[in-house]
Amino acid sequence: MSTSFKPLADRVLIEPAAAEQVTASGIIIPDTAKEKPLRGTVIAAGDGKKDEPMSVKVGDAVIFGQYSGTEIKIDGATYLIMRESDIYGIIG
Repeated sequence: MSTSFKPLADRVLIEPAAAEQVTASGIIIPDTAKEKPLRGTVIAAGDGKKDEPMSVKVGDAVIFGQYSGTEIKIDGATYLIMRESDIYGIIG
């Protein structure tokens, strides 16, 4: 990410994983049928709330809710910004 973006408080900037292009059986999924990805990588994180430090850090792979976050564009790339509480967990 070329620009420096710092989320405030308990917000997190996430780069969503690419949507599946082909099913496990080899069927190509058209753009109109692709589901919104539920995984992503933390690109930037705020400092947390006064009494609650952040649990996620930059570089963590995370899973979040299907309708979580707001899409924003920064330098032509699409990211999601959401509260840390919208994140279900960190992947291994």
